[in-house]
Amino acid sequence: MIAILKYNAGNSLSVENAVKRLGYESVITDDPDVLKNAEKVILPGVGEAASAMEYLKEKGLDEVIKNLTQPVLGICLGMQLLCESSEEGDTETLRIFKTKVKKFPPEDLVPHTGWNNFTSVKGKLFENVETDENCYFVHSYYAEPSEETVAVTDYILPFSAALQKDNFYATQFHPEKSAATGMQILKNFLSL
Repeated sequence: MIAILKYNAGNSLSVENAVKRLGYESVITDDPDVLKNAEKVILPGVGEAASAMEYLKEKGLDEVIKNLTQPVLGICLGMQLLCESSEEGDTETLRIFKTKVKKFPPEDLVPHTGWNNFTSVKGKLFENVETDENCYFVHSYYAEPSEETVAVTDYILPFSAALQKDNFYATQFHPEKSAATGMQILKNFLSL
């Protein structure tokens, strides 16, 4: 069973539908026991960092997430919550990845919305994916590139399109909205 974390953020149903299309069963939940016993956990995300972290802390889910040992995938806001901190609401986040989330400078349209490709990709999440393939982004904040960056995209400046450390994986883009390329990336995660 795939657990899709229910928290103060949207997009859970789109992720659930994408997982179902790939032939996996899932449940949307904030039950710590279900999360701990799931084969994989997905933190979807459309929302705001401070209120999302407040919800996780109120429910004790911040500590549950940090201690998960199965594969975990953070998507968009879910990825940003796995970083050290976010400028959005000056929020301390889960500190899984050693990078900070910053707001894009106003040198172009913000939020970064639409299709964009990668300048580099590596790792299991990107098997059978090329750098010139496009994924769908919608975000005003970005994670700085770090040693845990496994994909880079350039919009205004280079940023982490994906991160990976141990059993934690994350994408700034929405694989569930990224057509065949996104479904391949999601399939790669679900096949870990």
